[in-house]
Amino acid sequence: MPLDHPLLFKSLCYVDGHWVHSDDGASVAVQNPANQKVIGHVPMLGQAQIVAAVDAAQRAFTTWRDESLETRAGLLRRWAELILLHQEDLARILSEEQGKPLAEARGEIRYAASFIPWFAEEARRLYGQTIPSHIPGAQLATFKTPVGVCALLTPWNFPSAMITRKAAAALAAGCSVVIKPAHETPYSAFALAQLAEEAGFPAGVFNVVLGEPQMAMETLVGDARVRAVSFTGSTRVGKLVLQAAARDVKKVALELGGNAPLIVCEDANLDHAVQLALDAKFQTSGQDCCAANRILVQRPVYEAFLQRFAKAVRGLSVGPGLEDRHAIGPLMHQAAFDVTAARVNDAMAKGARLLAGGEPHALGGWFWQPTLLADVTPQMRIYQEENFAPIAGVLPFDTLDEAVAMANDTEYGLAAYICSNRLDIVHPLTRRLAHAMVAVNGTKFTGHPIPFGGMKASGLGREGGSEGFDPFVETQYVCLHAQGQRY
Repeated sequence: MPLDHPLLFKSLCYVDGHWVHSDDGASVAVQNPANQKVIGHVPMLGQAQIVAAVDAAQRAFTTWRDESLETRAGLLRRWAELILLHQEDLARILSEEQGKPLAEARGEIRYAASFIPWFAEEARRLYGQTIPSHIPGAQLATFKTPVGVCALLTPWNFPSAMITRKAAAALAAGCSVVIKPAHETPYSAFALAQLAEEAGFPAGVFNVVLGEPQMAMETLVGDARVRAVSFTGSTRVGKLVLQAAARDVKKVALELGGNAPLIVCEDANLDHAVQLALDAKFQTSGQDCCAANRILVQRPVYEAFLQRFAKAVRGLSVGPGLEDRHAIGPLMHQAAFDVTAARVNDAMAKGARLLAGGEPHALGGWFWQPTLLADVTPQMRIYQEENFAPIAGVLPFDTLDEAVAMANDTEYGLAAYICSNRLDIVHPLTRRLAHAMVAVNGTKFTGHPIPFGGMKASGLGREGGSEGFDPFVETQYVCLHAQGQRY
């Protein structure tokens, strides 16, 4: 693809400051999901090469942790500057390998860059404290210290932002990182590594590896020198990561699946509610863990909402992301396409009312029509499962108690949305929802200063905000006795 900075399109892993092939020549093809054409082939490293990346990260940690905060922060800020300087190239790479519309890809690059200077600055506030002593003649204090080597396992739906949100916190705290991106979207990770190299990060501080997914995960998480693991992906794989990390009692942060409700109350402005539903459901073609999969509408405005929402859904433009005029791109791969068809067929067989879409798109391939299903019930897969597709399911409710029960009727607890103009409804409702993040009358709620994460099967820990440092630091306590005293 034509780029202003051609070196950003790399087909090699990055280990200890070197770009590396697989020792045995193993590779995997990366496809553009809009047309299934092969973009390129990237190396799948063997176990020994992944261990070598941990070796490099461990060596680098011993000096990186002792660098001054000013040095670390300066390198991070330079990395962010380079990302913004080359944001158009990065967005094109992202759209090419992930399929999302170019406007969304540009937004992701800016979002990704925003975490880096924020964590560089927030690291100044990794304070310890002095403690009034209960021991005569002793001085007590705590310090925040970096945990060591961190394994960062990132997904395909936000291949740039999920790297920077994790890596910026770890690096600012003084840790070194080994990143394993999804093999579907490795080029965004390699491009970020190229810019990290140009920013001047020391060899071994920032590493990017690929390998057979289960082997790579088990090798990284199973290495005793890896002291923290941050994973974003499915709840199923997150549980495997947690089990593997338990063997060495590592620090773990998990950002897992979601099944977000959107509650539209009868007092809501319906035009605003429709726009909110579009934004909450159809970003990234619905392939978003915060997507509003279950839209609950109070019965007095149910049919009016459906009529307006159906018109809006039918108006969504579908096409290749790089054409820069579409709102909906393709699904990521054949498995996503197949499960989407199965969920729609299941809903229709169980009585859902089809108001828009419902079939593969005329473009063919992995494109699916933006779809609206009304009268969804809890027996349907679209209600029960995380739905990574441009499919909106809508169902009515009568009372707020009923809405809360349905909203919380899921193993997940990541995000929820409310549309209402009454504070006497909004305030108590937010506290009754068993979801870690609640957005009211809008969908823009994530960002560098907020603690992103979930409850229940949606994960452990938080990313972003001051809490984003928690997986990557330990609290060390020191008791300094006066010389010769013993207790």
